[in-house]
Amino acid sequence: MPSKVTIETVARHANVSRQTVSNVLNAPDMVRDETRARVVAAIEELGYRTNNAARQMRTGRSNLIGVRIDPVRNGIEASVLDRFLHGLTEAATPAGYRVVLYTAADDDSEVNTYDDLLAAYAVDAFILTHTHYDDSRTSWLREHHVPFTTFGRSWSAPEEHSWIDVDGAAGTAAATRHLVAAGHRRIGFIGWPEGSAVGDDRRRGWSEAMHHAGLGTDGLARFTPDGVDQGATEARSLNGATAVVCASDPLAFGAWRARSSGADRLAVIGFDDTPVAQALGLSSIRQPLAQVAAACIETVSMLLNDTRHDGDGEPARRQVLLEPELIVRDSG
Repeated sequence: MPSKVTIETVARHANVSRQTVSNVLNAPDMVRDETRARVVAAIEELGYRTNNAARQMRTGRSNLIGVRIDPVRNGIEASVLDRFLHGLTEAATPAGYRVVLYTAADDDSEVNTYDDLLAAYAVDAFILTHTHYDDSRTSWLREHHVPFTTFGRSWSAPEEHSWIDVDGAAGTAAATRHLVAAGHRRIGFIGWPEGSAVGDDRRRGWSEAMHHAGLGTDGLARFTPDGVDQGATEARSLNGATAVVCASDPLAFGAWRARSSGADRLAVIGFDDTPVAQALGLSSIRQPLAQVAAACIETVSMLLNDTRHDGDGEPARRQVLLEPELIVRDSG
């Protein structure tokens, strides 16, 4: 029968102290990147598994992190959340956490779910997605002193809580600069209805890049709910445009399908680099979702284990803004 793998076994294998292994499991931000990577590699190689029951008795924590699954709106965009959840699970396991998934139709029902999850499963923290202006979920969690971080900025008050986000404006600006360099001067934008925080941010990147290049934007912006058919409809209305930057891959796919050939051909760049974009040769902006997920787990661990506070007595906050990558293919 194989001998039991303990923290001491992992420490000897990684040539670190027992406390360092404990820190990697419970407070990874306290450990240098190279040391943490060595310990994680030892954990995976040896097959070490934490004793969660003993840990919960000792710390009073379940090491469960709650994450909401949204109703599926379209198959293209659903893959973005799938990749993020996969990244969360991969990052959570070596840090000693487990991800608990729950559903909610809207923000109000999600807030009502928090009480149930906290009581029934003793969830330690939450990771929220799809942040927006005046987000009632973050207000509730702060008022009830529940640790959380978000994939998405605190749009109403950027310094209000910890968050990890991708710079959408930087992505659409890079896409616009690429099209300008390719010789396009009439570059449109198809995005979501105004008032969407993420959509507004992505539109801003296109607008600023156009003005920086000395190009006008009048008559070149379209706003619509997300979807392939909507993208096609708006692309047909962009008379005189030779290229378009879109706030999502469904919009981009619709635009490209509507104007992908002939004299009216449109160069198109989407956002999110979904499998559909990859399969069809659609240029798109790729979010570093695995990096976002890892940063979310690190932030939650910091909030659960770090006793530092700011000048107002609130837990220390961490805001991380990551850069996306433009992937150029046949469409643009």
